[in-house]
Parts: sequence; structure tokens; C-alpha cells
Amino acid sequence: MHRQNWKTILPVMGIIFALLIGATGLRTVLTSQSHTQIGGPYALTDENGHMVSQSDFQARYTLIYFGYTHCVDICPLTLATVSAALDELGPQGQNITPIFISVDPARDTPTVVREYIQRFSPRIVGLTGTEAQLQPIMAAFHVSARRRVSNGPGYLMDHSSLLYLMDGQNHLAGMIPVDSSAHQIAVELKQLLPSPKNHPL
Repeated sequence: MHRQNWKTILPVMGIIFALLIGATGLRTVLTSQSHTQIGGPYALTDENGHMVSQSDFQARYTLIYFGYTHCVDICPLTLATVSAALDELGPQGQNITPIFISVDPARDTPTVVREYIQRFSPRIVGLTGTEAQLQPIMAAFHVSARRRVSNGPGYLMDHSSLLYLMDGQNHLAGMIPVDSSAHQIAVELKQLLPSPKNHPL
């Protein structure tokens, strides 16, 4: 009786194991595909009026966030949280350059961006540009942004919010939700960064 049960169970277990292996492989393929489809080259003006491209950060990790200086809540909270997370990482975080890319070129001149990012950390690089320069970059990172009329003067920008960790070759290493705490972001970054033993930072 027991032998018959095992004869019945073993093939079923083999099928389940094969399905699990297949699911793991599929997840790996989807992840690698999504990573290759997100991100790309960029050339924008920094907060000091200098042209900056991804090649300026060769061999360094960058943590990219798309936002705008007139944002009243999510953007300033995100930049403050990222700054705290990098401080928590200590020496390991020194190899990460946080980058703020404006999605509001009409108002975010280099001077405006410089005054804005100085509120959070001297480590943040602020980038802006023309509409024509920003559109292909936003498309490469799958970032959407549109104007929304506010109750007060001016307008607000509805935009997607994610943190993109790019490696030293400007390839996507991972994405982090902006509603994470500073500690959660620090933990995520530790998991995404190379081991300090093998790759000193």
C-alpha cells in the first residue's frame, strides 16, 4: 500500500519541482528583460550650467530620481529620505551619486535646481534641460509627467516616482519605491550593491 502511494506521489512531486524551476527561470528572464529596457544615455545641464552625461559617472553608481522643484510633498520628502539613507550606508554609500532630474523644464532652470537641491545634500547632482532633451530620457526610464492646474497660482506636475539605481556602466541595477523609509532604502541598496569584500567602495 505504501509503495503504491509513493509510486503515485513521486511523479507528482517531480512535476511540481519542474514547475517551480520553470517559474524561477521565467522570473529571471522577465527581470533581466525589464532591466535592459529601462534606462539609457542622457546629456543634460547640471545646477552649475555645465553639460553632464552618463559617462561622467563611469565606474560609479547613481541613484536617479525624476521630480520637480515646485513639488510640495513627494519630491522634497524623497530627496531628504535618500540623503538620510546614504548617510546610513556610511562608506559604502560614498560610491553612490544621487541625481535629481527635473520633469519641469519650463520653470526648473539650473539656478532654481541648484537652490532646491542645496536644501537636502551637497552630494545631490541636479539636472535639467529643454523639453526636447528630456523627453527621450523620460521615455527611456518609462517616466510619465503632465501638467495639472492647481488651486493656487501656477501648476503642479503629475509624474511617476521611482528611484533608479544604475551601475558603473549606466545599466539598471534595481528600482526602489519612493515611499520606503531611509532605513529600507539603505537595506535595499546594500542588497543591490556589490559585496565590499569583492568590490571595495
